[in-house]
Amino acid sequence: MQFTISQRFFFDAAHTLRREIEAEGSRRIHGHTYHAEVSLRGPRDPATGMVLDLGLLRRGLEVVREQLDHHMLDEVPGLGIPTLENLCLFIVQALPAELRPLVSRVRVWREALGDSCALDFTLQ
Repeated sequence: MQFTISQRFFFDAAHTLRREIEAEGSRRIHGHTYHAEVSLRGPRDPATGMVLDLGLLRRGLEVVREQLDHHMLDEVPGLGIPTLENLCLFIVQALPAELRPLVSRVRVWREALGDSCALDFTLQ
């Protein structure tokens, strides 16, 4: 049996973005409240009854959040162009190494705009 656990967090950040549509506002510095959810998939450990202690996931996500919250995303090392897609990938790569093999999905969204992106990892 495989279980999926997840934890959400949010961060506020500014950025610019070069686009063809809605270009003028995107090129100016502007900000959003971003929400993110990281899901981990794995078997339940019979000794603990857990896939992973959610406290460990929260601790790992706090490290990620500190790199994004109240930052200019254009300047975050390793992020690249501050798209929802790149934020998903950045979050996975910024997690502690011991958590990465369990990641099954990362989703980032902007509630106010209704935009979202999910990065799914196939099961092997």
